[in-house]
Amino acid sequence: MTTIDVEAAVESTRAARRPRRDLGGPVGTTSPMGRAVGLIGTIIAHAFLIFWGLIVLIPMIWAVANSFKSDIEILGSPWALPETLRFDNYARAWNTAQFGDFFLNTIVVTVVALLATLFLASLAAFTMAKFRFPGRGLIFGLLVASMTFPIVLALVPLFFIMISMNLLDSRLGLIMVYIGFGMPFSIFFLTAFFRSIPDEFMEAARVDGCSYWGCFFRVMLPLAKPGLISVGIFNFMSMWNQYILPLVLISDKSKYVLGLGVAKLSVDQGYRSDWGGLFAGMVIAMVPVLIVYCLFQRQVQSGLMAGGVKA
Repeated sequence: MTTIDVEAAVESTRAARRPRRDLGGPVGTTSPMGRAVGLIGTIIAHAFLIFWGLIVLIPMIWAVANSFKSDIEILGSPWALPETLRFDNYARAWNTAQFGDFFLNTIVVTVVALLATLFLASLAAFTMAKFRFPGRGLIFGLLVASMTFPIVLALVPLFFIMISMNLLDSRLGLIMVYIGFGMPFSIFFLTAFFRSIPDEFMEAARVDGCSYWGCFFRVMLPLAKPGLISVGIFNFMSMWNQYILPLVLISDKSKYVLGLGVAKLSVDQGYRSDWGGLFAGMVIAMVPVLIVYCLFQRQVQSGLMAGGVKA
């Protein structure tokens, strides 16, 4: 390389490092007014988030604190810390109020319905995202439209359908209803996620002799793990906290889920003036959702971001 070439290379490097100017001023510089506006926006955003966090946390902390108090403490000083930790409140809620049975019913119904929803929705979403067939857009549009359909409007026909199928007042019927109401959102979310996965992965698997079922289970499903976790968390919270559907479809108290159990407990413990047991039951119903979300919050965030790349 000659001296002229070296000098040209050095000059081009300096020119690349030199900030370029446009109508808005030098690149990478911000005016004092722009910095002030950005600082004010950041402060307002953080203040709103802190305010929203307090709105969520204060009732939760209050409920946990009252779950360890006696009735006299709750009524006399509801905002004070408990003098002694009364774990017998949880024992009464679990045994006397049959909260253990409600908890077990909720786990069975939620876990089975959640796994079935994820499996069926992932199959449907994979088909919608990676295959072209007549009516695909219409089917997807109907799925999106069904997400806007209020559950309340479906209660009466759903009740008679369950009667005709001999599934009323059964865990299997409740599981099937949970699956049906969880499918539209799950398919919509996972379709966007599968579309964000490049087609080259499936094409490479097909070249290596993998069937479509093999592509789904060995390639696409592992890549869609963040999306599955995200939609699984949303469905888990919805199914775990469900109240209106079990209220219509379940009348046998031995098959109550936590939503109905908390309502029953609020009535029973209210008449007995056992407010400590009532707060203990509320905490028992609340803790599993918090644990699941805290464990998988990073996967939820990554799944939301990855699913929004290409829809």
